Amino acid sequence: MENINLVETFSEFKEFKNIDRETMMRILEDVFRSMLTKKYGEDSNFDVIVNIDRGDLEIWHYREIVEDGEVEDPNIQIAYSDAIKIEPDFEVGEEVSEQIFLADFGRREILSIRQNLASKIMDYEKDTIFKKYKEKVGEVITGEVYQVWKKEILVLDDEGIELILPKSEQIPSDYFKKGDTIRAVVSKVDLRNNNPVIILSRTSPVFLERLFESEVPEIFDGLITIKNIVRVPGERAKVAVESYDDRIDPVGACVGMKGSRIHGIVRELRNENIDVINYTTNKTLYIQRALSPAKVSNIHINEDNKRADVYMKPDQVSLAIGKGGFNIRLAGQLTGYEIDVYRDTDSNSEDVALQDFSDEIDQWIIDELKNIGCDTAKSVLELDTQELVDRTDLEEETIMEVVNILKAEFE
Repeated sequence: MENINLVETFSEFKEFKNIDRETMMRILEDVFRSMLTKKYGEDSNFDVIVNIDRGDLEIWHYREIVEDGEVEDPNIQIAYSDAIKIEPDFEVGEEVSEQIFLADFGRREILSIRQNLASKIMDYEKDTIFKKYKEKVGEVITGEVYQVWKKEILVLDDEGIELILPKSEQIPSDYFKKGDTIRAVVSKVDLRNNNPVIILSRTSPVFLERLFESEVPEIFDGLITIKNIVRVPGERAKVAVESYDDRIDPVGACVGMKGSRIHGIVRELRNENIDVINYTTNKTLYIQRALSPAKVSNIHINEDNKRADVYMKPDQVSLAIGKGGFNIRLAGQLTGYEIDVYRDTDSNSEDVALQDFSDEIDQWIIDELKNIGCDTAKSVLELDTQELVDRTDLEEETIMEVVNILKAEFE
């Protein structure tokens, strides 16, 4: 009778790259020892020899030779008359080894072996993947887009492990198709129905932090520390950095010569505007830097309710607020203060551009007023309410609200 041939069985599992030779042998031995225990009651007097290269294994059963009629446990003892059928030279008291073949087991047991083997290998593979990526949380990985769905993208790493990039973790302007290379940070690893689910993110501040580490050697080496990162993915980000070496300019090091270092990061983030600022414990100065590129005239801080009243020239207000209000919102998140911006103007000599009121007046209303030649606050106030109603498509109530806002600017 031939040895147990498992070539076909082994070939089904050879694609599992995360299982090394020794582990595969151990799994196989455990499966067969479990079967032997179930059939014979114990497995201590059995040897299971696995040979993955040949795709087979051998099972040897060891028993002590006793006098005929003195066999108490046929699992560990064999009668002398049965032993000499195996080898005529055996004597009582010696140990006999007998090979067990697959044919000695029923079809149901053989099927159970294959199912148990498949189950154990799959469980080991899942556990290995889970542990591997649990240690990679916070690291940037590169993968290939395998499938694009409406709510998520399926990504394969270099070992063929499946990773998920949800729509909520994609930059709004991201566009990927099958076969594209993608970079993202490992956000979290979950177990769902005993299956590892690896979630990637391109919107996490950690992703931006890792990109800086890869582009700026001083950050990677610890000479520059990133104190805080806030971002609106695809729109704007603010990064506060600090250097422990007075000879190193942290902002200059992060930006690089002519922006050489930060350009790669900006491209990866779909042209996201990145403001790099010097961190400081001086709250007033920190808020002033956070509102860059706007220039601040004066700041009053209320520590009790964590609010900051910021005063600046009218032409700086729109810069402080930024497109969509992103700049002032991120400045508040970066510093931890609720920031209110006020125009610092002399009503006797200065007019204010109508566009500077975009934080208080809807853009479509401003555009309607510009269409009739009113580009500044005073040019609107010079016209009476009825004339404004007649010349625009605005309601009288809307006109009154606008006028009140503009008047308050000069009071």
